Amino acid sequence: IGVGLVGFGLFFILFGMLLYFDSVLLAFGNILFLSGLVFIIGFRRTFTFFFQRPKLKGTSFFFGGVLVVLMRWPLLGMLLEAYGFITLFRSFFPVAFGFLASLANIPVL
Repeated sequence: IGVGLVGFGLFFILFGMLLYFDSVLLAFGNILFLSGLVFIIGFRRTFTFFFQRPKLKGTSFFFGGVLVVLMRWPLLGMLLEAYGFITLFRSFFPVAFGFLASLANIPVL
């Protein structure tokens, strides 16, 4: 359920950006993404991830961007969310890029 919610959330966010920052689609995508994250890793772990001391700046920008999108200022909200997302998941990017680089070493039939 969680992976599906995250997938639909990312789809609605992408579709909302393609339709010139449609605020309803972006807000719906944000809500689906966050609820899917809660389903995947649990409420307590999600709460502790977002509210760690070093990640409070990224958390405030991310949730502030979600609130700004919900108040129908989608461009500013998405900019705030993007900055918050980058600061929150900064430590995860090298792991993801390393995984993507290892996919290039798989032999092709």
